[in-house]
Amino acid sequence: MSERKQHIITSKLPEHIAIIMDGNGRWAKQRDSMRIQGHRAGAKSVREVTEACAELGVKYLTLYAFSTENWNRPKAEVSGLMNLLVDKLDKELSTLTKNNIRLTTMGDTTQLPEKVQKKLRLVKERSKDGDRMCLNLALSYSGRWDITNAAREIAKDVKAGKLQPEDISQDVFADFLATHGMPDPDLMIRTSGETRISNYLLYQLAYTELYFTDTLWPDFGREELYKAILDFQSRERRFGKTSEQL
Repeated sequence: MSERKQHIITSKLPEHIAIIMDGNGRWAKQRDSMRIQGHRAGAKSVREVTEACAELGVKYLTLYAFSTENWNRPKAEVSGLMNLLVDKLDKELSTLTKNNIRLTTMGDTTQLPEKVQKKLRLVKERSKDGDRMCLNLALSYSGRWDITNAAREIAKDVKAGKLQPEDISQDVFADFLATHGMPDPDLMIRTSGETRISNYLLYQLAYTELYFTDTLWPDFGREELYKAILDFQSRERRFGKTSEQL
């Protein structure tokens, strides 16, 4: 067992970790490779981090896999990413079910190619009974889309008489977000040295602890995850209260 892992306090684990997996392109560029090679290397990190989270006892892991803005990337790269997603879903289905991990998604997945939608439906159905951990992929997702979509659905319910405006509380609003049924992230990790949240979980990150690392995503493995969790456990989370009130 690694020294970092030994120092992790299991009773203080973040229940929900969200990650912005950044740096695949720069990793490939450093190696004079095509960007898709960086994405392939990044997929290995997805598996390693997912396994590490499940072993530790993290209950929810949300990965920013493809944003609504990513549709603006070169068509060849987008196509390569979609093919890679299908390939990895095929290969990892047995691993998910064996390890009792269920796959969920959030975002406007109707925008994804039909072959991707079909594969996602299959894997989600086959893994739905997994109760060890939830691996949640944000696909064709953005925080602004999430909030706008929630407002639209609430307006529909108000118009239909199912909901009164005065009954719209923060809890009710959260029930219409893509993360409904999940706790807000305790820890958000962003790799590659960028220090912004890039339209990710804008509502849900209100009191999330943010962790930024210069490590590029393909180089982010178990030890880097343990390092982030240890940093999280060293912080005092006050949620607007004073230290004395905790």
